[in-house]
Amino acid sequence: MQEAFAHLQFWHWWIIGVVLVIVELITPGFFLLWIGIAAGVTGLVVFLMPDLSWEVQILIFAPLAVVAVVAARYYLLRNPIETADATLNRRGSQYVGRVFDLQDPIVNGIGKVKVADGVWRAEGPDLPVGAKVKVTAVVGTVLKVEKA
Repeated sequence: MQEAFAHLQFWHWWIIGVVLVIVELITPGFFLLWIGIAAGVTGLVVFLMPDLSWEVQILIFAPLAVVAVVAARYYLLRNPIETADATLNRRGSQYVGRVFDLQDPIVNGIGKVKVADGVWRAEGPDLPVGAKVKVTAVVGTVLKVEKA
């Protein structure tokens, strides 16, 4: 195994980096990109100092990978990625403030609301079928409603 590592050159690191970035593009997540960048930087260091042993190369790569992942995570926690539609992955939140018709009456605080081509469970004051209700909040998959 040491034989394989003994001949590590800069282009090996660059290939590892490119492969990791490609795998990142194919799979969901945001982790391998930073390790791929660390591999690319390690390749740059080896390009500039070609006489580094494989042990030193690994000692450069490992901390770089950890620092890159931790730094990216810290940065993204402090600066979340803005999106044009903040409710994109929170479907129920898109319905707050909208008015819908009751499909099933609300009895004892529980009924069903027809929303587009689906039906959502609704909680609110007792109302008959067909009544107009306004969504005031969403808790999980339950719409909190009031009479519109």
